[in-house]
Amino acid sequence: MILVDKALKKREEQNNPVKVGIIGAGYMGRGTVLTIETAIPGMKVAALFNRTLSQAEFAYRQAGVSSYQKALSSGQLDEVVSSGGYAITDDPYHICHSQQIDVLIEATGEIEFGAQITVEAINNKKHVVLMNAELDATIGPLLNVYAGRQGVILTNADGDQPGVLMNLYRFVEMIGYKPVLAGNIKGLQDPYRNPETQKSFAEQYRQKPRMVTSFADGTKLSMEMAVVANATGFSAGTRGMYGPECRHVKESLHLFPMEKMLNGGLVDYILGAEPGPGVFILGYNEHPVQQQYMNYFKMGDGPLYLFYVPYHLPHLEVAITAARAVLFGDATTEATGEPVCQVITTAKRDLRAGEQLDGIGGFTCYGMLENNAVVEDENFLPMGLSEGCRVTRDIKKDESLTFKDVSFPSGRLCDRLYLEQKETFPREKLSI
Repeated sequence: MILVDKALKKREEQNNPVKVGIIGAGYMGRGTVLTIETAIPGMKVAALFNRTLSQAEFAYRQAGVSSYQKALSSGQLDEVVSSGGYAITDDPYHICHSQQIDVLIEATGEIEFGAQITVEAINNKKHVVLMNAELDATIGPLLNVYAGRQGVILTNADGDQPGVLMNLYRFVEMIGYKPVLAGNIKGLQDPYRNPETQKSFAEQYRQKPRMVTSFADGTKLSMEMAVVANATGFSAGTRGMYGPECRHVKESLHLFPMEKMLNGGLVDYILGAEPGPGVFILGYNEHPVQQQYMNYFKMGDGPLYLFYVPYHLPHLEVAITAARAVLFGDATTEATGEPVCQVITTAKRDLRAGEQLDGIGGFTCYGMLENNAVVEDENFLPMGLSEGCRVTRDIKKDESLTFKDVSFPSGRLCDRLYLEQKETFPREKLSI
């Protein structure tokens, strides 16, 4: 928030707001519109896409914006925005092609659609903020290459766990402590949850059952930690991570293998701990004088120290990410090179040959974090590509699927991009 708040206030004084286009007026998209329009000076949601325009209209009205226009082309959208108005559209490419939009926020959580929009926005030299860990975990390293070629920022968002973790990581590193573990604080982990078991919870919080299922079955956690792994170079200590149970995050200092933390770093999580749902970094510093200071500050004896944030506030903080990209060219969370971890597809129940996989948050499979070298050596199917695939043989419950176990839908961009990512960061080539 330091620097960003003053820079945005200056844009407000200059009557030159950062113009944001949002893709998706779902739960997080609506919340983001509300935050920017009611709380963030020097920024406006100038354009909003949703397939059902009534949802976009509702998002604006909820945020106090009563006047908006439907845009039937990118040119018309630009006319609306340049005159100081607000545009809604049921064609996302109008926002991607706009000359008026500074930054695009992708808030759908869909992989194929998200890939199409992100590539189009980058090719039109738009900064892109992903509220879409699923897409980022699957092909984020390649998309970051694309962004670099166009001179724009591709980043995951402040407020979601990867962004909060990376901000904390940078802080810990800056004060002279070596980050050795990036951790998530998780309240529930049951890989066999499905949209039926999560239906009532989803209704209570006005969310979609599939989205809530992805939280409960560990897939979303795995996607988030893959994003963090690809941003830090940290790996998984074991398939699915260790995920020890504990009562408070302070216990995490003693729960993970020191030799692995010091040998490249780990991504992981703790289960059932307070304060949730936050994140934590374990930082290492063995300087004897610094240890005296840290003991005085009641941070412990060291050399391993705990730093944590007890909350994450996605729709309240994503505006900061957009501002950082536009005003400072700074990414909150970005892949730094080749994939380090991926999320593999694992059966929630016995599957019969010919069944179609229903993807993230569904009835058929869940995702587990695994190191990229293992994924490629074992030919595992990424969870982000699983939806719509058909199983070609019987699969046992808890068995992880490979590329040879499925047939793919034809014509998907996400599949082509995944293969291109493998060729960009080669180990061995696969065919889909």
